[in-house]
Amino acid sequence: MIFKLMIYKSLCCICVLNILSFSVYAQKILPVPNIIFVLTDDLGYGDIGVFFQNKRKCSGDPSNPYEITPHIDQLAKSGAQFTQQYCNAPVCAPSRASLLTGVNQGNAHVRDNQFDKALEDNHTIGTLLKQAGYATVAIGKWGLQGEEDMSPNWPAHPLKRGFDHYFGYMRHRDGHEHYPVEGVYRGQKEVWNDYRNIAAGLDKCYTVDLWTAYAKKWIVDHVKSNAAEPFFMYLAYDAPHAVLELPTQAYPTGGGLHGGIQWLNEAGHMINTASGTVDSFVYPEYRNATYDDDHNPLTAEVPWPDTYKRYATVTRRIDDAVGDILQLLNDLDVADNTLVVFTSDNGPSIESYLPESFTPNYPTFFVSYGPFDGIKRDCWEGGVRVPTIAAWPGRIASETVINTPSMLSDWFATFADVANIPAPARTDGVSLLPSLTGKGRQENSLVYVEYFEEGITPKFEQFEVSRRGRQRNQMQMIRINNWVGVRYNIKSANDNFEIYDAVQDPKQTKDLSLLRRFDKIQSQMKDKVLQIRSVDSEAKRPYDNALIPGAVVNRKLNKGLNWKFFEKDLSYVISVRGMRPQLSGVTGSIKRTIVSDRKGMLLCEGYIKIPEDGKYNFLFQTSGKAFIRLHEAKLFDADFGYRSNTPLIQSVSLKKGFHPLAIYLLSDPSIENCVKMQYMRNGDSEWKDVSQNVFYH
Repeated sequence: MIFKLMIYKSLCCICVLNILSFSVYAQKILPVPNIIFVLTDDLGYGDIGVFFQNKRKCSGDPSNPYEITPHIDQLAKSGAQFTQQYCNAPVCAPSRASLLTGVNQGNAHVRDNQFDKALEDNHTIGTLLKQAGYATVAIGKWGLQGEEDMSPNWPAHPLKRGFDHYFGYMRHRDGHEHYPVEGVYRGQKEVWNDYRNIAAGLDKCYTVDLWTAYAKKWIVDHVKSNAAEPFFMYLAYDAPHAVLELPTQAYPTGGGLHGGIQWLNEAGHMINTASGTVDSFVYPEYRNATYDDDHNPLTAEVPWPDTYKRYATVTRRIDDAVGDILQLLNDLDVADNTLVVFTSDNGPSIESYLPESFTPNYPTFFVSYGPFDGIKRDCWEGGVRVPTIAAWPGRIASETVINTPSMLSDWFATFADVANIPAPARTDGVSLLPSLTGKGRQENSLVYVEYFEEGITPKFEQFEVSRRGRQRNQMQMIRINNWVGVRYNIKSANDNFEIYDAVQDPKQTKDLSLLRRFDKIQSQMKDKVLQIRSVDSEAKRPYDNALIPGAVVNRKLNKGLNWKFFEKDLSYVISVRGMRPQLSGVTGSIKRTIVSDRKGMLLCEGYIKIPEDGKYNFLFQTSGKAFIRLHEAKLFDADFGYRSNTPLIQSVSLKKGFHPLAIYLLSDPSIENCVKMQYMRNGDSEWKDVSQNVFYH
């Protein structure tokens, strides 16, 4: 085996040309299931029976009105509940973008309230699973198409982001109305079938029913025409969010292939609930519901306000839809080979588009935020914990409860694992398959949120006094083991985190940062949030220019880099988490060349030594494909759509010390993959080779 690494004076040339024969890494072979990802809009952790509402029901306390979600509860019983899964941002656009791209908000392209911003042209769950042989479809709310009204040619149309087919609301604001034709409270909306607006034929179509009917139709058509081809469905409901409109009628009985919601494909009567009166039906269990509003058993109970009858009805409608789809999978005999995930994009909302005559929509009525404080737009647990359930008969044991923390963006790596395809190197998440199946070692997920929102938190008396009417502005949350750090109205990187034990104190009542023994955790959090993120000029933070601290190095370092080679025929730069390298070594002086006659991934790791505090410019270019991380943050993405030999430049503020560097290079013997990587401190006049100042242990 011949391994050499050659670096020219201003050129780090890592040319992968020849590797002598060796045994191919035997990858695990998993059955490839269909995948249905059901995403709801502003559904709180506490809105689902198994997570919180059943406790209210079982309390027998008439002052605790409750919702019921029998089908979702059954889904949880048949599979796994995630009690500590977090969304990537406490509002829909950035949360959904991070889910679809597998990157956290520290490295995301869509951040804050950037509604309708174009999802970046990069790896998505759709592009990934298409490479694994999946048919892909997106149904429902998109909201990531691009701000300019370029209909139907939006720059980030789902069909341009890895989906074979799309049916739903393209614009973010369209999801604020659940009747596209009648536009009861927010006006008429457009519904897109790929590149065609078909709203004109959707009279009396309630969107929960509409998306469900189309999803069922698509599944039936696909299974009947191409049962051997696995499919991925991203089913994104625009409910229960805000407008709280009611269906036209009761949910049709039966469910599945011959019952439940059905697609009729008749203009003006497109689905079988497109009749009767729009915005009219309340579930019988809520229609005459009463509760003890004053906590006094001696006074008469009062009816639920109509607002909450609506909210409970919308939630129950989603529950019926889930049950309907699950029955269809059984009817088509594909349930055992389908992974179903159900979750929400963020915590519950106080928004309401109902007329002022209605009672305000406060999540305190059902305690939709569960045992936490915080709602949508908050970085407290109630704003970022989401009710997540996954079921896969035969692979996920029934009644599994997963208490380890994770994020929505972890589903990207999870689906890659399920589909037996490597996740891209840019992925920040980890596969949750070990937790789901009980097989293998579960890697720790990086739980991190950053978000900006003007205004204050609600002044609910149910919340801790310290966070009622709290100024939001720049916010951040990070979790390390059981410790959650939160800071609001951030002014600088030096601001302290409030620290809470998320397991023993889920309501976050005791701020542990006030205890001296948590000083080390405080410092660790302050360092970590700088080391895991990259700056985005369109979502500025007060800590963007803070000096990133180096790593704590307790071992002697030697000049050079560690390298590992993973043999695999690849078209993109992959994450090598959990993979075993075929070859590895050390590039002593980095004056040699690695040569290979096989395709694969080369990973070079070490530390770059920064001699003094300051802002440093890095330059990178390659004739092939690559991805580079500094600490855990993206430094350069030269993978998806990268044009060969295009120079990339990035500025980073660094403290004196050693900073971890990981260089992922795609190895293809047909391409002389020369890599140029240099750095220069601001104010200096000459670039230096990164290779001159890298170390390993």
